[in-house]
Parts: sequence; structure tokens; C-alpha cells
Amino acid sequence: MKSMDSQETKFGLARFKKSFGYAWQGIRLVWSSEQNFRIHTAAAVLVIALGIFLSISAFEWIILVSLIFGMLALETMNTAIEKAVDLVTSEYHPLAKASKDMSSAAVLLYAIGSFIIGCIIFIPKILN
Repeated sequence: MKSMDSQETKFGLARFKKSFGYAWQGIRLVWSSEQNFRIHTAAAVLVIALGIFLSISAFEWIILVSLIFGMLALETMNTAIEKAVDLVTSEYHPLAKASKDMSSAAVLLYAIGSFIIGCIIFIPKILN
């Protein structure tokens, strides 16, 4: 009889732990290959430092943590889309370009929204 956490089972503990390994490998890959991911991470560190310095509220922390991890996740998805498109074709194709441009646009839109929310949180505290 097979163990419930064996790799052969669909929902085993070993399979679950292996999925975390794959996720960490993905984080290492995006960190090492994507300058924008490192820039977003540096911005996140600055935002966290500013939040500590200005003693923001718990609710404001919830908002900032959501924005930070949303940004990093979106940048990771953008990279995954770009890699998948590159895997499919190495030649110029208007749909490949559109896919890459739109995934980059999603990151830009989220970054703009995050910046605006950051200003709403931090500017009144800085001015006081």
C-alpha cells in the first residue's frame, strides 16, 4: 500500500514540498535574470523603511504589503509570459510583440497605481 505522502499520490506531502522548491527556483531565476524585479525589490525595501520610520498604521501596512507582493508577482508573471513567447518563436511576430507589450503594460499600470497609493499614504505623514 502506498503512503499518503508519497510522490505517487496526487496530494502527497513530498509533492507539496517539491512545489515550494520549484517556486523558490523561480524566484531565484527572476531575481538573477530580471533587472526590473531587483529594482522593484529595492523600491519595496525603501517603502518598508519609510513605513517603519513614519510608524504607519496596521491597515496601511496591509495595503503596502499587498502592493509590494502584487508588484513582485506581476513582474514575475510578465517575465514568464516573455519567456514563453520567446520559446514559441524567435522571429518577429506582431502577436508575440503584442503579448509582450501588454504584459509589460500590466506591470506599468500596477506600478503607477502603487505609486499613487504610496503617495496617498506617505505624503500627509511627511508633511506633518
